[in-house]
Amino acid sequence: MKHLIDILRAEHHLESNGYKALLECDDDSVVAYLHEQAREVAQGVFARGIFVRGLVELTNVCRNDCYYCGIRNSNTALERYMLTTEQVLQSCQQGYELGFRTFVLQGGELPRDKAQWLVELVSEIRQRWSDCAITLSLGEWPREVYVALRKAGADRYLLRHESHNAEHYAKLHPAEMSLENRLQCLTWLKELGYQVGTGIMTGSPWQSLDNIVEDIEFIERFKPQMIGLGPFVPQHDTPLGKFATGSAELTCRLYSIFRLMFPNALIPSTTALNTIDVKGRIKGIMAGANVVMPNLSPANVRGNYALYDGKAITNAEAAEGIEQLETQLSTIGYHIDWGRGDHKQCTIHNA
Repeated sequence: MKHLIDILRAEHHLESNGYKALLECDDDSVVAYLHEQAREVAQGVFARGIFVRGLVELTNVCRNDCYYCGIRNSNTALERYMLTTEQVLQSCQQGYELGFRTFVLQGGELPRDKAQWLVELVSEIRQRWSDCAITLSLGEWPREVYVALRKAGADRYLLRHESHNAEHYAKLHPAEMSLENRLQCLTWLKELGYQVGTGIMTGSPWQSLDNIVEDIEFIERFKPQMIGLGPFVPQHDTPLGKFATGSAELTCRLYSIFRLMFPNALIPSTTALNTIDVKGRIKGIMAGANVVMPNLSPANVRGNYALYDGKAITNAEAAEGIEQLETQLSTIGYHIDWGRGDHKQCTIHNA
């Protein structure tokens, strides 16, 4: 099995059966070798620096009704909020003073009439902090909105496709949402010059290993600059709230596969992973991840951005806990890299 890992590291590609074999493998020594090789590759490109992004969760208002998501439109148990422009700018100012040079604006999919507000917000952030990267994770919009956001100063856009298998996608989303439109949005984003990210939930309901292989091969073809992977974590007020939590081990295995496939990619060790495993963030980094996203949102709204149950929102998950994060990283020989970490600016270091 280790020869498959060697091939993936050298050629950045395997056949479908090779990916499936790595996903199915139950030999701990092989899995350890996979993580070791991914870690070596990540260190060769990024040394031992881990990029930090300041996460601002703009709103838990969402026009969609995805069956797995706690901020789905029909969840009446949730207290809704929407940050004001001033609150967002204050969060960014706090982050800038702490040293953050990338802001990630994330939120539910707002009504279409909020597009201009988003454009003006991005423009204001760009004017105030011209040396910072702006990443958006705000869902599906018409092409002209992506154009306007790009012109306003957005650099990156994360839009996880969640499943490349149409049948599986339909089990996770209402009928008015389509995989076809999600993939069209990703195509537009790439055409418009964004650094684009996509990804999946690992262990989502009804997901098979064949589905994951299909996702791996889509991501291989799409060639994103960012890859967002997190385990499925149920939220009790959703139709899928009684399904089992996804696997931290499988998530880390995918981190390693994608690191060997794309040595320069920006791969976050996600909050969802750290939510289901207290050592999840560190395990993700040891598997090849190179980004973490502490929360800059006002403390009083963080609990309402309830994508899933038990979401970690304090300590090293929060911007004010940055010293705890630095300490955590130092225990494994890593450190915070305060740079923007643009994909195109990554350089090769000696491992």
